[in-house]
Amino acid sequence: MTDLRSVFLILSPKSLPYASICLETLFSNALEALNIKLITDSEEDKKDLAHALTTIANPQNHQYQIFSKREADDHAAEQFRDLPHLQAFRNGHPCWRKITDPLLFAAVGEEMIILDPDLYFPNKFTFESTPETTLLLMWQPPSCLQPLETVRAAFNASVKLAHHVDIGVAQWRRPVELTWLNWLLGELGGEAIPNSMFVEAIVWSALAMKFGGAYLDTQRWHCWYNDHWKRLLIKSGFPVTRLLEMENMKQAKCFHATGPCKWWLKEACESGRLKGGNRLDQPSKLSPLTEFTPGRYQLEQNIKGFLKKIGYYSLINPAWDELEKPRRTASGGKSM
Repeated sequence: MTDLRSVFLILSPKSLPYASICLETLFSNALEALNIKLITDSEEDKKDLAHALTTIANPQNHQYQIFSKREADDHAAEQFRDLPHLQAFRNGHPCWRKITDPLLFAAVGEEMIILDPDLYFPNKFTFESTPETTLLLMWQPPSCLQPLETVRAAFNASVKLAHHVDIGVAQWRRPVELTWLNWLLGELGGEAIPNSMFVEAIVWSALAMKFGGAYLDTQRWHCWYNDHWKRLLIKSGFPVTRLLEMENMKQAKCFHATGPCKWWLKEACESGRLKGGNRLDQPSKLSPLTEFTPGRYQLEQNIKGFLKKIGYYSLINPAWDELEKPRRTASGGKSM
């Protein structure tokens, strides 16, 4: 009997304009047998996702299950009973449930391959082996650790943070030291943690430094970087789809369409120029974590503050809200 790889997505039906690409390519290109657990919000959302999945080809017959938040709540009431900060955290920003809710549906010793919905799998591929006690995370050039007060709260509690963390893909296993995670969330502010999606990356980076881990190969597990030259091109009218088409998909097991570019992913895929066509079934290299020290963080904040003061970001940043608006409207609003 083939062992199933255990995959989790926190998914709203509103994300389907781009998440459908994730699911379609995951179903068609994953070479290993998968058991995919989709965790959503309401019972109506659960029905909508179930219907959407009937329209997506599943040639490998991967298994999947869909759970509502009510079902997750029932598990949390038992598993997080004496962990108030964990209970409060999973009821904050929807992105935070990527940390908490897979824990509710994973058995002891079971791996958790946690995926963002804005991923694309351009080639036939295999996932990396999930470590027994440590984490695997994607790498990106910049730091997305914010807001400032939450990062400082971590440093004030002598919590080490990993640099360059991208949370498109995370791999780890049960059991997890839940009492430490509950303590960490309390130190970050408990119920007063700012309701920002970026807090998720702070928690992942702290978990990685606490329990150990590594970065996934940046060529195989590639994160789109919103370089300054890309921003200038987009502001001047250069199509976002063309920028996506310039990415090297031939060597990627997974591409993370971070930030605003996810709203152009479907269009870019439909152009036919994002196809990989390769078979990437060998383990890829891992890289050691880099600590994001308080000194380094403050230096980067000083540089960003200076650039903002002189108007640099106003000069290069496109009006993303206006560019995204038609696509967000078509999808029914903001999403997980």
